Amino acid sequence: MKKLSKVLLSLTVAIPLFSLLMSQTGTADTMSKTAVNSSYEEVTLAGGCFWCTESDLEKLDGVIDVVSGYSGGKLEDPTYKQVSSGKSGHIEVIKVTYDPATLKYEQLLDYFFRHIDPTDAKGSFVDRGPQYRPAIFYTSEKQLTATKDFIAEIDQANIYPAPLATELIEFEKFWPAEEYHQDYYKKSPVRYNYYRFSSGRDQYLNGIFGDDRKENPETIRAIIDSKKVAMNTKKYVKPTDDEIKAKLTELQYEVTQEDGTERPFKNQYWDNKAEGIYVDIVTGEPLFSSTDKYKSGTGWPSFTQPINDLYVVTETDYKLFYPRTEVRSRFADSHLGHVFKDGPKPTGLRYCLNSASMRFVARDKLVEEGYSEYVKLFDI
Repeated sequence: MKKLSKVLLSLTVAIPLFSLLMSQTGTADTMSKTAVNSSYEEVTLAGGCFWCTESDLEKLDGVIDVVSGYSGGKLEDPTYKQVSSGKSGHIEVIKVTYDPATLKYEQLLDYFFRHIDPTDAKGSFVDRGPQYRPAIFYTSEKQLTATKDFIAEIDQANIYPAPLATELIEFEKFWPAEEYHQDYYKKSPVRYNYYRFSSGRDQYLNGIFGDDRKENPETIRAIIDSKKVAMNTKKYVKPTDDEIKAKLTELQYEVTQEDGTERPFKNQYWDNKAEGIYVDIVTGEPLFSSTDKYKSGTGWPSFTQPINDLYVVTETDYKLFYPRTEVRSRFADSHLGHVFKDGPKPTGLRYCLNSASMRFVARDKLVEEGYSEYVKLFDI
């Protein structure tokens, strides 16, 4: 009975204490998922109505948790009424906890910008006033620099009809909003959907990114890169499959078109020491230079970097039991090989490629074959 009495006494104390803790919704910087997993990171974002931004960001892979709240003002423990009046100095925000191993910071910003109007400094859609203006609260100089650089690229690419007016503010405090605001889109779906449609948010975003942006999302980074390609690269056209088959050997076709891999130490260029560049076997787009080639000991030609990143694309390859980073040519879409992070300085990368996917153009043939711009690589 004594043991039972002690248990009952513990519960008598613990239950009211637990209830008290659960009722405190206005505590700044309350314990989050970051406290559970120190590898997670947080960022505080403002994009207008936090019902909408919370709903959108919770759908992004790599996001662990999203909490609606307030930041940017000096008033302690603000209420929704105080913030919405515009007198508290705060902005409606969301605190996003994410896993950087799955989701990079720029990818998170990319997704965020595709779900708000980052050009309106006076509000957000139907919600007007400074409490609804777009903002990013940075926590370090590194994060600030990365954000500025990305915004500059977006403006340069003219993705939006006006320059971005998203304010960058040094993070101080985050105050969680009242409980009824959290996951509002789940608690009150009818009201939420009516508000969202009436706000004009989705209609505006469809006008920027297309009516099919949800079914076929194109990242801002992809749009920027495609515009860079259009401005800074020559056009290469991929032949038809019949033309490719007629042009390539069986091994070259297997490697480039069927993602094959040739045998190490038994391929054409693994030990090639001549000066020149390596171009795509299908289209001829320039890929790598002998100036970046090194002996990796793997039996395949290895390079520390491409000639021009715009001709080389990477994507995650799940063909083995673990993910790898596959390397492909941009226009021909040829499988070239894989890139690893065990290479020498200065890049620390090892582009491990198949000889069968490339053709070597010697230094003294560059002008003759139309690659005169790369002669300068060998004039140092």
